[in-house]
This record gives sequence, structure tokens and C-alpha cells, in this order.
Amino acid sequence: MWQAEWVKGELEGSHEGLAVELRVIQTKGDKILDQALSKIGDKGLFTKEIEGQLLKGVIDLAVHSYKDLPTEQPRGLVIGATSVREDAADVLVSKGGRKLEELAEGAKVFTGSLRRRAQLLHWRGDLEVCDIRGNVQTRLRKFDESGAAGMVMAWAGLKRLGLEERVAERWAPRRFVPACGQGALAVEIREDDAAVGELVIGLNDVESAGAIRAERRVLARLEGGCQVPIGAYAEVVGERMELVGLVSDLAGKNLIRAEGAGSLGQAVEIGEQVAEELLDRGGEEILAEIRRFKV
Repeated sequence: MWQAEWVKGELEGSHEGLAVELRVIQTKGDKILDQALSKIGDKGLFTKEIEGQLLKGVIDLAVHSYKDLPTEQPRGLVIGATSVREDAADVLVSKGGRKLEELAEGAKVFTGSLRRRAQLLHWRGDLEVCDIRGNVQTRLRKFDESGAAGMVMAWAGLKRLGLEERVAERWAPRRFVPACGQGALAVEIREDDAAVGELVIGLNDVESAGAIRAERRVLARLEGGCQVPIGAYAEVVGERMELVGLVSDLAGKNLIRAEGAGSLGQAVEIGEQVAEELLDRGGEEILAEIRRFKV
């Protein structure tokens, strides 16, 4: 809702006389909260129902967390704008403000992400990493009422709700690699709707769009999603883009990283290069094993 309200405010503020109506559409991912994301499939968990309404013309645009958007969009839909990206870092929320290295041996830590789980276990194999689902407020409430010592969340979600004081430790994205597109919003529109396209283009941030294009190329090439521990983070400085990609087994024991760099205009090529390097270094075997396990 924060994301939709932000887009509404930006559009109304930049187009005099424009009135934007919000319509809340619950998705499969919103409704099923008693299972880990990795166990309920990952194709459009938070987008399919919304995209269906967009294609039917019931709504004129859709606002997504970019990290929830599958790399393959339905025919007839395109990304009209990519928002300026918030800090993409993951953070630790903990009891007593303790950092990860200060948590007791065998401490319980919550996360709903296999990517975060793998990196946590790679750092601290002694941790008991447990699933948690729900929106930001729900997860914080569950955590506060639990015996868990820590919980991993996205900085962006806490920042947008003014909850930065809950952060005990922020991890640099190049060290603890975030989800592809984490921290940015995707404004999705119908491909043939030129009028709405003109309205939303002012929300587009070229550098954020380029960085996420590189990250999503890694995700697409590795055919990953909620069921595979994959991360990628691109940082743009001037005309130069630097990208780090990650793939891991589920236990975090075999964690592979690769890096690439180039110009902003080479986003797709950089993403392809990093993905190929991950596969060549052993990612192919990791992904095959995970998928065999899932079947």
C-alpha cells in the first residue's frame, strides 16, 4: 500500500488535475501465509492476479516490488517505469540490538527467503534459520512475540514505514547479496496504452532501470525465483556499472559469487557474463541438484 500510495502521489503531483484511484487486489502470495514461499511455487506469486486485471482493462497500471516480478511478463504488458531505488541492503532486526556475530550459538533467526537463509548459514552454520511470512508489520509482531534472536529483512521496507530504529545491523549489498530488483518499484502498464505510458515515464530512473536490467538478466539466465538461492546487485557510478551475482546450495555450504563490470548501456551483456561465470564455477550443478530435490 505504501508503494501504491507513493506512485499515486508522484503522478498526481506531476500532472495537474489527474486523480488516481487505488484498487487493492490480493494475490496468491498475499493469501497463503502458512507456507514458505519456496514451497508454493514462484511464478507470479505476488503479480499474476494483478496482471490479469491489468490485461482486462480493469486497472490502468500496476505497482510491484521489482523483486517479486517474474523475469517473463505476460504478452501485452511492459514496464512503464522503474522508480529511484531505495537502499537495496538486507538488515538484521534482533533482540537487544545484537549484531549477527553477537548472537548466541544455535540462535534462531527468521527469514522467508532461501537466498537469505543460504547466506546466513554460509556465515554462521550453527544458526537455526526458520521461515516467516507476512507483511513488514506482521513479521515484526511475530518476531517480537517469538523466542527468535534475530530476523533478516529488507532495509527498504523498514525505511518506507519509518521503522529504521528496528535495524541492528545493515549488510553492504556487495557482501550480503540482495534479491534482484530489491528496493525498487516496477510500474507495469499495457504495451499499447500510450496515454498511460506518457503519464508514468516521468517516474522512471535510468540508472536504477539499468542496474535492475543487469540483475534480472542473471536471474533469467539461471532460471531462478523463490525456490532457488540466487542474488544479484548492480551499482552504477557515473557511466560505469559493477555487478555481483550469487548462487548457493540450500545449506549455504557451496556458495558461488561472480562479478562483472562495464558501461550502463551494457547492462544485459554484463548480466549474461556474470550468469555464465556462476554456471561455469559450479552453479549448473547446484541448480540441477536443487531442482532434483524439489521434484
